[in-house]
Amino acid sequence: MSDYSDTTDTRPTTTEMPGRAPSPWHAGEVRLQEILGVDARMEEVGRKVLRDHIIEQHRLFYPQLPFAVLGTVDGDGNPWATLRANQPGFLFASDPHHLSVTLPRVETDPADAGMNDGDAIGLLGIELHTRRRNRLNGTISRRNETSFDIKVGHSFGNCPKYIHPRNLVAAPDAQGTSQSGIALTNDVRDFIARSDTFFIASYVDNPAPDRGREVDVSHRGGPPGFVMIDDQGALIIPDYAGNRFFNTLGNLLINPLAGLVFVDFTNGDMLQLTGTAEIIMGGAMVSQVSGAERLLSFSPSRWVLRQGAFPMRITGNGEG
Repeated sequence: MSDYSDTTDTRPTTTEMPGRAPSPWHAGEVRLQEILGVDARMEEVGRKVLRDHIIEQHRLFYPQLPFAVLGTVDGDGNPWATLRANQPGFLFASDPHHLSVTLPRVETDPADAGMNDGDAIGLLGIELHTRRRNRLNGTISRRNETSFDIKVGHSFGNCPKYIHPRNLVAAPDAQGTSQSGIALTNDVRDFIARSDTFFIASYVDNPAPDRGREVDVSHRGGPPGFVMIDDQGALIIPDYAGNRFFNTLGNLLINPLAGLVFVDFTNGDMLQLTGTAEIIMGGAMVSQVSGAERLLSFSPSRWVLRQGAFPMRITGNGEG
């Protein structure tokens, strides 16, 4: 289930303290909420559901997970999204303000360059078979080469919309070759064309001294082929109705850099891309895509295709 409206933790957050702290949303998120006329309502929603700590419901949820989605930023400022797996329990909330993570370094993963001590990170915990997901962001405190803690900046739940249910099981390590490039090859195009799911990382450098860099990573789903590729090699992505948080699009309104990851759950292949995104708010292009409220045009500057990099596979018919 989603905890979008849960009331399992009644302790006040920093935004509920006397004196009314600044909005939990940054300028990009607020601007998109204003365009839709939901800014006043979302201001109140944000103060209730965006917390600076992990509630008990989430503290029980994270240790169940065999994998997580991570969003990072490398030393050149490029965002990357990735999926990392380990035995359940590799995510553990040692206290309400810290999530402990046990994952070895992976040199072939471009997202690993943004997992150093002091780096900002975004994390999405997601159960594909139950369609439950929770997000947080924060700052890494690295303990060694196999473990680090995330000091929580924001923690919140998401609704299950657009998540394709899948049953996954751990698979033997079968990592193969790694390829990279700039222009999209036919193999890369085919990978995108058959996908019904991807994850997107984005970030902003918040001027508020107590917030700093905030990285987000989120889920996007649709029918197979819902991500199109135009003649210039840009990915055209429909943005469907959601919870009006606009974490991703709000980030991109301020900082257009984004990182995407597609996964083939039948063989574990992972396609990671980094590049620049543009929000298309309306017009003929949007009206031609069924169900889309707006579009995202993503122009990749680099891609990495790693065979068998995700050590989980669909079991049975894959459906939950």
